[in-house]
Amino acid sequence: MVTAQASQSPTVPVLYPWRLKKGTDGLTRVRRAWVIPPIAVSENSRKIPFQLVQIKSDKLPSNVIYSIKGPGVDEEPKGIFSIDHDTGLVSLTTVLDREEKSSYKIKAYAVDETGTPLEDPTDLEIIVIDQNDNRPTFDQQYFIGHVLEGSAPGTLVMRVTASDADDPQTDNAALGYSIIGDGRGIFRIDPTTGEIRTVGVGLDRENISVYNLTLQVADLSGEGLSTTATAVIFIDDINDNAPEFLAAEFTVEVSEDMVGSEIGKVSVVDKDQPGTSNWLVDYTIIDGNDHGFFSIKTEPETNRGILFVEKNLDYEEADKHTLTVEVKNKEDITPGAPQPLRSSAKVIVTVTDVNEAPSFVEDPRELSVPEGLTAGSFLTVYTVTDPDTKQQQNISYGIQYDPADWLTVDVNTGEIILQQKIERRSPFLLNHRYTAVITATDSGEPPHTATGTLEIHVIEVNDFPPVLYPQLGFLCSQWNKDNGVVLWAVDGDMEPHADPFHFEIIPDDSAYSQNWTISRLNDTHSRLGTRQRVSEGIYSLQIRVSDSGEPRLSQDHTLNVTVCFCSIREDCTPGVAAILGTHVGLSFGAAMVILASVLLLLLLILLVAVSDCLHRRHHHKGLLAASEDDIRDNILNYDEQGGGEEDQDAYNIDQLRNPDEVLPSTPIRGKQPIRRDAPFNSGQPQYPRKPPADPNDIKDFINEGLDAADNDPNAPPYDTALIYDYEGEGSLAETLSSITSKASDSDQDYNYLSDWGPRFKKLADMYGNH
Repeated sequence: MVTAQASQSPTVPVLYPWRLKKGTDGLTRVRRAWVIPPIAVSENSRKIPFQLVQIKSDKLPSNVIYSIKGPGVDEEPKGIFSIDHDTGLVSLTTVLDREEKSSYKIKAYAVDETGTPLEDPTDLEIIVIDQNDNRPTFDQQYFIGHVLEGSAPGTLVMRVTASDADDPQTDNAALGYSIIGDGRGIFRIDPTTGEIRTVGVGLDRENISVYNLTLQVADLSGEGLSTTATAVIFIDDINDNAPEFLAAEFTVEVSEDMVGSEIGKVSVVDKDQPGTSNWLVDYTIIDGNDHGFFSIKTEPETNRGILFVEKNLDYEEADKHTLTVEVKNKEDITPGAPQPLRSSAKVIVTVTDVNEAPSFVEDPRELSVPEGLTAGSFLTVYTVTDPDTKQQQNISYGIQYDPADWLTVDVNTGEIILQQKIERRSPFLLNHRYTAVITATDSGEPPHTATGTLEIHVIEVNDFPPVLYPQLGFLCSQWNKDNGVVLWAVDGDMEPHADPFHFEIIPDDSAYSQNWTISRLNDTHSRLGTRQRVSEGIYSLQIRVSDSGEPRLSQDHTLNVTVCFCSIREDCTPGVAAILGTHVGLSFGAAMVILASVLLLLLLILLVAVSDCLHRRHHHKGLLAASEDDIRDNILNYDEQGGGEEDQDAYNIDQLRNPDEVLPSTPIRGKQPIRRDAPFNSGQPQYPRKPPADPNDIKDFINEGLDAADNDPNAPPYDTALIYDYEGEGSLAETLSSITSKASDSDQDYNYLSDWGPRFKKLADMYGNH
């Protein structure tokens, strides 16, 4: 099977794939080896249907069935080609578009009635011939380009591009570029490449900053279908214009108190593009600012120069300043740019006078005065200076802050006088310094006030001798080198006229100084001890205490020391032997008088105590007095069998009924010594003595006694629970509540309670049979 190119003639070519050849055995078929050329058909053809070619098989005798397959038949896009199954005529059934598909490759088949292939499949290629049916299009509607002003001719600005959907191998897609309208004298475009370049000279951004060109592209090399686009070309700025001042001279006025303030502005013009470095300028003061009174900064938004005052101006020294200001661009000027007419200008600054505040020459003023300085004493003259030398003004002085009201000041001269005695112990002294604030007000308009600080250092004077503590002490007769009386001193003065203190026994050559010694513990404390064992008695020692002030002050004191025999608790209670053996020069008669007086005093105290106890017993019946028949006379300890009535270790309930009375069987204990860690001025705690009215409050009564005992300086120096009385261990017998635990009252016989003695008579009366 073979194919042939379709003809435009009404006769469709018929293709025979086989030919006959005469051989020795007769006629035989020989396969033809033809090359099948493509079949060309024009796009957009309206002759539908259009016969392309007819294929035919010469295999005889047989009925041949023809068919085709491939793109355009049974593959997308479908329905473009068809074949007559009997005649093998291939036809075009729709309009072709080369831009959608430029060629089709299909296969032709020949089979008999049974479907057996008669020939090998034959390839058919249909080529779609292009027509100029598409306009070229620019790749974008707007093209943006930049070029520096003053660029040389031929400078490349940009390149534009376009495309055409027609066959690029034909003139239908051959594009030609051109510029239409304005701009052709400044720019040109290459018709083939689309490159836009400058043509002439004189591109000046200050005249025209942007060009809008209308571009055209057409196929058939610029003669066919066309379309247009816009090219926007910006002329970029170069620094070809120097800044110039708008005026040759500027004037500003400023008051002398405007330091740090803006005082005026100067303006320039620059034709370059605003906001760029070619337009921004820097200002410099090149003359008239030797002392640095002024500065100038650029305002970026407006390019103006802002003048500031950096230091205090003084009208009295100079009332006018002439400045020379120069201006330049931040970027260098392009070579060949014209020179500016005014690159510098003068600024005349006129200073106006204002009333300035006076100021103290010395602030703060420091003085040193001794404590105790009396009223009326002269301290100092504290004055100010007024900078307004060209004005005649009066200064008035006053006191703004004087917490202790110590000072007065002369309103005209500033002389400060003491009006009260300086007290070193004043609460207004801080680190021995007293601070006051003095004011000075001028008579200008408006008036101004200055303040100055007066610091008075109060010098400590050694006017108090030290005082010895304690005035009496106890010492154990059992000699120990570490045994002694701790001495200390208190001085009304402060450093450096107080401690360290020096303790000594006077006179130095006395017998006391030979038996007694004082050793230093620290700056304020020393220990009085004995060099050897001394006999019991009362010793009166003369102790001299000296401070470290200048001049040094000392004071003699009498210290009475009792030497006695100490118990294991180191309690020192002087006895009669100690009193009789006193070493303070008392006679025997005097000692007996003292002893008799002490005994008489103790007797009076005992009588008062007994009277008070009787009085309390009469008016107070005790905690359990409300019960007529109190069965709780004694709380017995039943921790052993058979105690019964003969058990005498019971707790006596009378102590709860009458807490103010001391029963005869209660031993009276002596007063406990005060603990060494107790405060020196610690008082005795108040124990609760009044019993509660309600027996249910006995718990609170006991807790109050416990709190008082915890704070008692005579109590042991450790936390402990105090035992008010001991009632013994718990009983092995059951509680009374077991009487009703197993049966009701009606089932129990309580008559046996009568046999238990008088202490159970109350229960026998309550539960026994009547």
